[in-house]
Order: sequence, then structure tokens, then C-alpha cells
Amino acid sequence: MAQTALKGTPVHTTGNLPALHTKAPDFRLTDKDLKDHTLREYNGKRKLIATVPSLDTPLCNLMTKHFNEFAKKHPHIAIITVSADLPFAQKRFCEHESVHNVVTLSMMRDKEFGKAYGVLIQDGPLAGGVGKLHDPGG
Repeated sequence: MAQTALKGTPVHTTGNLPALHTKAPDFRLTDKDLKDHTLREYNGKRKLIATVPSLDTPLCNLMTKHFNEFAKKHPHIAIITVSADLPFAQKRFCEHESVHNVVTLSMMRDKEFGKAYGVLIQDGPLAGGVGKLHDPGG
């Protein structure tokens, strides 16, 4: 179990973060057009996987737009943002915010990603979503 915070209140996640320098666990997540994707599809590319509870929160929105700009300059990197949002909400966000360089994927059909990566929120108001983890001491 790992810990993050929501407005200063501790929130716990299910599972453990993958250890550094280990192979990332595969996943099956759904894109904004309801097509499933796996990590294997991105073999041969460097990958940056960002997790956010929802693209509709201000910080997550800002972070995803920042990664979208970064992706424009680094097309050799697959930047994937995973959230618990429904694919329809992800599609609306991407169209409204002109986010076209980041792949947004949903845990709508499978919460195993959150467990395997240690980011599935298990308590608090966002339970069932994925958190952005940080070092509570720093």
C-alpha cells in the first residue's frame, strides 16, 4: 500500500508501486473511441505513463496539457495519461483542450492497472480512481 493526499488528507492506494528498473506490468485500458490498448503496443518506444484521478480536476488538466506540449517536441516518446474517467469524458476533454499528442486511456473496463501500478485509490472521496503519488515527506 502506498499513500498520497487529497487536499492534505491522506489517501491510500491498493498495491505497491513497481520497483525502479523493473519491467512495467502490462495493462488493458480503453481509449476515447472505446478501443482497448495494451502496453505491448508501445514496444520499441520510450513511455511516460501519467496517472490522474480525473482530467476534470484543475491540476490533472494542467499536467495533461503540459505533457501534450512536451509530446509535440518529443514524438519518439509515447505519453500515456491514465484516469478513471469514462472514455466519453476523456474525448470531450481532448477535443475541448486540443490535446492530440497524448494518449488518454480509461480504467473503465479493468481496474487491474491501478492495482498493478499501486495507484488504485482505495479510500476517500475518489476511491476507485487512480492517484498521482508523491513523497509525503517532500
